[in-house]
Amino acid sequence: MQATLKRVDLAYNRFLKGLSEIPRYKSIKKYSGWTYPSKAGWKANTDGKNGTLVLNDLGLVIKMRGQAKFWGTPTTLTIAYKPSINAWFASITVKVDTQQTRYGSESDLVYEKIVAYDLGTETAITAFNGAEFEEIANQRFTKTLEPKVKAAGKEKRRKQAPDFKKGIKASNRWKKANKRESQLKIKAGLQRKDWQHKVTSDLASRYDIGVTEKLNTKGLTRKAKKGSKRKKQKAGLNKAILDVGFGTLNKMLTYKIELKGGIVLQLPTRQLKPSQRCPECGKVHKNWAELSNRYHVCDACSFEFDRDKTSAMVMFNAALGKQPGYGADLDKRGFSSSTSKTRKHTGSMKQLGKLKRQKSRSSDGSADTPSWP
Repeated sequence: MQATLKRVDLAYNRFLKGLSEIPRYKSIKKYSGWTYPSKAGWKANTDGKNGTLVLNDLGLVIKMRGQAKFWGTPTTLTIAYKPSINAWFASITVKVDTQQTRYGSESDLVYEKIVAYDLGTETAITAFNGAEFEEIANQRFTKTLEPKVKAAGKEKRRKQAPDFKKGIKASNRWKKANKRESQLKIKAGLQRKDWQHKVTSDLASRYDIGVTEKLNTKGLTRKAKKGSKRKKQKAGLNKAILDVGFGTLNKMLTYKIELKGGIVLQLPTRQLKPSQRCPECGKVHKNWAELSNRYHVCDACSFEFDRDKTSAMVMFNAALGKQPGYGADLDKRGFSSSTSKTRKHTGSMKQLGKLKRQKSRSSDGSADTPSWP
């Protein structure tokens, strides 16, 4: 009971901070296990990397593998069973000393390592640091497993599916086929998450300042309008965007750069138009907005380059205040950063809970951010 109350308290605290959706009650069938509320009955022999877990009351010694991002003093242990994958898991709660993130003059960073990155479906990430480009390929996890998922879905067709309105229960054969299909989808999600963590950790370790454009992933992945003749194309584009995970990549890279005292600048897409603007002369070409136009040629200055690389160059120049046709004052251009001040909001608890947490500026309204070279 004590552990359950702690989980409920944690869930609602995350909701009120805007870090998750409103908690929902779940069936006890989805949670099987127990919790050691204190250090009695178990011991973790590890310093955060590999080691063993000893359960004294059961006489078990379990090997631990992997490395924790932070480690401290173990306080509680939860043993849980996940029926969806038929496996037991051990979750250790660790008390870690709070590390205050330092920005600007208080930070040890020199803020000279800047990277502008463009997210896409052809190439997942195109990064530019002012001297060279770096392209990270789109792994296409969903598309790779799609044939197997479709084959698993076909296996359910001639089996008795559940119908709750008519009181019909699913047959065991349908349940097995449905489980196989679900496991394939879970596999694609886990592969994507692992890849996202690896690429964002690599970029965050090498750069102090990240520059990108504001992306409304929810708006980008909306369904095609009624009567549209390109519904299949729009559905394919939506699937490709979600397969890369634009929103998750931005969130991961932001918090990882922030963690070491860096900042991430988000430039306004509608004003900057990075995919339509020439990085050399600043002219905006409306025909460049078409996704089929993968190679840009400027009719004003004869500049020509790849679409994604051009966008990264424009964002890099804009962050330094050197982009022709855009201006040097970012504050007047409506940019936001990970240290931007947020205004006060009013509304219901649900509305407040959905607001994303942002770091506020200092009390006098000025932010201690680095100056641009």
